Amino acid sequence: MDLTDTPQEAEFRAGLREWLAKTLPSLPAAPSPDDWPGRRAYDLGWQRTLYDAGYGEVHWGADPAVRMIFLEETEKAGAPYVGANFVGLLHAGPTVAAEGTEEQQARWLPPVLRGEEVWCQGFSEPDAGSDLAALRTRARRDGDEYVVSGSKIWTSHAEVADWCELLVRTDPDAPKHRGITWLAMPMDAPGVTVRPLRTLAGSNEFAEVFLDEVRVPVANRVGAENDGWRVTMVTLSFERGTAFVGEVVACRRVLGELALAARENGRWDDPVLRRRLGRLNAEFRALWRLTQWNVSEASGRGDGVPGVGGSVFKLRYSHARQELYEAAAEVLGDGGAALDLQQPWVLDRLSSLSYTIAAGTSQIQHSIVAERVLGLPKGR
Repeated sequence: MDLTDTPQEAEFRAGLREWLAKTLPSLPAAPSPDDWPGRRAYDLGWQRTLYDAGYGEVHWGADPAVRMIFLEETEKAGAPYVGANFVGLLHAGPTVAAEGTEEQQARWLPPVLRGEEVWCQGFSEPDAGSDLAALRTRARRDGDEYVVSGSKIWTSHAEVADWCELLVRTDPDAPKHRGITWLAMPMDAPGVTVRPLRTLAGSNEFAEVFLDEVRVPVANRVGAENDGWRVTMVTLSFERGTAFVGEVVACRRVLGELALAARENGRWDDPVLRRRLGRLNAEFRALWRLTQWNVSEASGRGDGVPGVGGSVFKLRYSHARQELYEAAAEVLGDGGAALDLQQPWVLDRLSSLSYTIAAGTSQIQHSIVAERVLGLPKGR
């Protein structure tokens, strides 16, 4: 495994850096965090800018190593985050690219790349979070359509989404992992109701979605009927394996800012704090190398789908991110620990609490690592 850039990768990196340096100063100001129509327009506009510059397909049309370079350099340059586009670009899009038919790929992938459509994720339910296979949302076949009833929760950006990657139960008599189907549901279909949820930090990027006899064409099924759990594992592999690349870069940047702040406010004289920051630096350097290894492995297999190394990464990254923002509160003193939601440190600290739950809880990741990496027997 060679973790250095090839000549082609080095040329791509240099060209991207030059383009970012020219483009970012000309971007409009970002909208208010509570202005979701404005944020959708801003995020789609950034994606269109990338597309017009030839960077639209890096999320699933390029070699995984090139995709990682793109995410690394855009984060370092302070480029806009994918925002409302994250499900389409990082989860649903790669899944359709890997598992969809040619017709499905032609219908759904270009609008995401061109910054025209937003996707949300309809996986979790009120009684099916960590145990995702326990989902109860039902879909019965009626000719060329599925009729879907049930509810989903923690559906990111549902209020501005055009499509939803939706898991439904199509065979209630099959074992719970074998009766699931992966559908692409239009969010403007009759019977879809979206109710925003407010988080601890006061944001409302999540929603509860209610489905009342929603009709979804059978042509919108990705993979075979009742084979949705396997397709879901592909989705989750992307979610855990490569979707956090930019965030690792961001955490390393934050760590550098914390070290600088500690020197300026006198906290650097505390040897315990210095050791803590040093250990976190080693943690994130190791996580970056693990990410490179995961990408190299996916590239070597030829399918671009991350393997179980994504669970190893997700498990450690979730806890390291929480420790990072605990250290931030320590460096910034009492002011950093106060619940002042106008302070970005506080918002990031509150957000970090969700990382041991989102994209599969740490308990689930422990089980995956134990069974699929260490070969231990399955738990009961």
